[in-house]
Amino acid sequence: MNIVIIGSAYPYRGGLSAYNERLAKAFEEQGHTVKIYTFSLQYPKFLFPGKTQYLEEEPTYKLNIVRAVNSVNPLNWLKVGNELKKAKPDLVICKYWLPFMGPAFGTILRQAKKNKHTKVISILDNIIPHESRIGDKPFTKYFVKPIDGFVAMSKKVHDDLSFFDTEKPSLISPHPIFDNFGEMVTREVALEYLKLDPKYKYMLFFGLIREYKGLDVLLEAFAEKALKDKNIKLIIAGEYYTDKKPYLELIEKYQLEDKIIHVEKFIQDSEVKYYFCASDLVVQPYKTATQSGVTQIAYHFNKPMIVTDVGGLKEMCPDGKVGYVVPVDKSLLAEAILRYFNENQQERMIAHIIEEKKKYSWEILVHNIFSLYNKIESNQ
Repeated sequence: MNIVIIGSAYPYRGGLSAYNERLAKAFEEQGHTVKIYTFSLQYPKFLFPGKTQYLEEEPTYKLNIVRAVNSVNPLNWLKVGNELKKAKPDLVICKYWLPFMGPAFGTILRQAKKNKHTKVISILDNIIPHESRIGDKPFTKYFVKPIDGFVAMSKKVHDDLSFFDTEKPSLISPHPIFDNFGEMVTREVALEYLKLDPKYKYMLFFGLIREYKGLDVLLEAFAEKALKDKNIKLIIAGEYYTDKKPYLELIEKYQLEDKIIHVEKFIQDSEVKYYFCASDLVVQPYKTATQSGVTQIAYHFNKPMIVTDVGGLKEMCPDGKVGYVVPVDKSLLAEAILRYFNENQQERMIAHIIEEKKKYSWEILVHNIFSLYNKIESNQ
């Protein structure tokens, strides 16, 4: 088939780009022709909270990527849409994560479908955003209308879809394993690379830091005496996309400075493996969630995890097997961390992880996309 993916890709950084590129590779491995239409302009500078939108390294895969989409220029949307209309791909896949992209994607897809041939499937990260803004609902309604079918990555997102559409074909297909950050290295190699002392155990909070991700809850938990007195350090690895002052104040308030390794930057793809392989436990103390790519990186590197009971996180983390699921509560989070380290759960949980992650292959996602495509075709 002739497939087009619209969305983030190299030279843009982050999980969205990594997902689209890995999906393109999975399609190519099955013999399909794939082209990614990424952004010429993704976010205007005044809307982007980070230091840069761009990856500092070479792309992981050699793919056919075209920088074409300007997220704020309606004339560009018509131009790209008309180009796709003429190209007549069999399938266009468009990831949706933010209502801001609704007008651009919705217009492009309307134009493309005028060829009466192209089918459109959207992979939904979120359909109701974590952080609400004016215009969210109308932008999402506009986006949803030209879509032929939906792939939701969690039950929570699939349930949220009902606020916008109840008639078009849809299915749930969880986020596959992020296996594009390299092979595992030994703990010793990872600790040496990061210049960390091997006498400590390490927890990892990984990824862009936003308010809803609950780093404050984790810091409050880490400050509890029973945990604070343990031979454990916390690695916070990620760039702040929110005001960092409240978090620094918590670290100072609880005198945690010596217990925390603070890496305030976007972690480049080639370095991801070192942070996960150096860590004994990955903690995701989110206050709200749909699903998380961090979970799927943890799976790839065979790392047990503690997640909060929000959104789709618990769907991906069977409680007591690959980690623990706890409420958003600092004391219960601290108890779970202590239990993990005190009871030496790592070896048992890794065995479960190796078995559990077989559910999350890219081949399964591709199969599900084509099942949905066939259902769309049969309905028309």
